[in-house]
Amino acid sequence: MRRIGASYVYWYNWRHDWVGHLFQDRCKSEVVEDDTYLLTVLRYIHQNPLKAKMVEDIKKYTWSSYLEYTEKNKIVDSDFILNILHSDRKKAITEFIEFHEQEGDGNCLDISEQKRIKDEEAIGIIKDVCQINHCTDLQRLKKDCRDRYLNMIKEQGLSTRQIARLTGISRSIILKV
Repeated sequence: MRRIGASYVYWYNWRHDWVGHLFQDRCKSEVVEDDTYLLTVLRYIHQNPLKAKMVEDIKKYTWSSYLEYTEKNKIVDSDFILNILHSDRKKAITEFIEFHEQEGDGNCLDISEQKRIKDEEAIGIIKDVCQINHCTDLQRLKKDCRDRYLNMIKEQGLSTRQIARLTGISRSIILKV
């Protein structure tokens, strides 16, 4: 995915005489380990255009595979998914439609709208929470005290990378706490 994304960005920037990033964050992935979660993920994908208010009906979204499961499949091998729901194809399609009419409760990699904290503000948070004069002073505390403070700092919304950068404590240590 990174290579495809980088190639596209290179082409786009060249084509439009542009410089810089086009995408906000990395591509994310998540393991799908059971049939229930597979169906949840599929519903999540199909309902995304509804959530984004791009369409009012899943069937109306041109770029969805939804109709491949409910009407005529041309590209998607819908049998695998439909067989999870029922062995009878007509009943499976009915269950598929009913399942998709339910509002999805799974987040499935939803990106949280968490506000990024600027370093100046983060430094203030670290100093206040840990009651220290310099962020790097956190390194000198006893392990159990340091780890307790690291957890408190994480709860304030600072990212692992930001904490590591400002305190000098390695990311692996911060992730373990």
